[in-house]
Amino acid sequence: MDAMASSAARGIPGIRGTDHIGFTVPDLNEAHAFLVDVLGCDWIYTLGQKRADDDWMLTHLGVHPRTVINEIRFYRLGNGANFEVFLYESADGQRPQPRNSDIGGFHIAFYVADLDEAVAYLNSRGVDVMGEPTASKQSAEGQRWIYFRAPWGLQFELVSFPGGKAYENGADRLLWHPAHPDR
Repeated sequence: MDAMASSAARGIPGIRGTDHIGFTVPDLNEAHAFLVDVLGCDWIYTLGQKRADDDWMLTHLGVHPRTVINEIRFYRLGNGANFEVFLYESADGQRPQPRNSDIGGFHIAFYVADLDEAVAYLNSRGVDVMGEPTASKQSAEGQRWIYFRAPWGLQFELVSFPGGKAYENGADRLLWHPAHPDR
């Protein structure tokens, strides 16, 4: 049995990958400017307000039943997953953006061909770049990475591994490699 067949047998039947990543922002216009003008996303479409007078919001989204979604915008960046960006009017208040160390904390990583060029670009745009690029070791040797923040605090990461990563040496089949993106 090949690796793809064995992993499919273990997981959700028919799963193919990540379709979209959803996140909430405090200001859709600020998020739009960052996603489109800085990251280079394409704005795909917008959905208007969503509200419910029953428990639909709680049942389907796990939020207070009287919470309102004021607007949802969809974006695409390159050949990756779409972003579904929400502007909520929360009936029971909102917490600040979680840190990576908080339960529910996360970041979104992007592959770039030239990490130094990408970091210089972010710096030229006034983006909060966190430290200097780090060279990975051990299994991920060959990769360099750096984090940066959106204006509302969401953390993103840039990664680059033009020659591959150490754990891929001798692998029968790679899922993706920058030197062979069509595999």
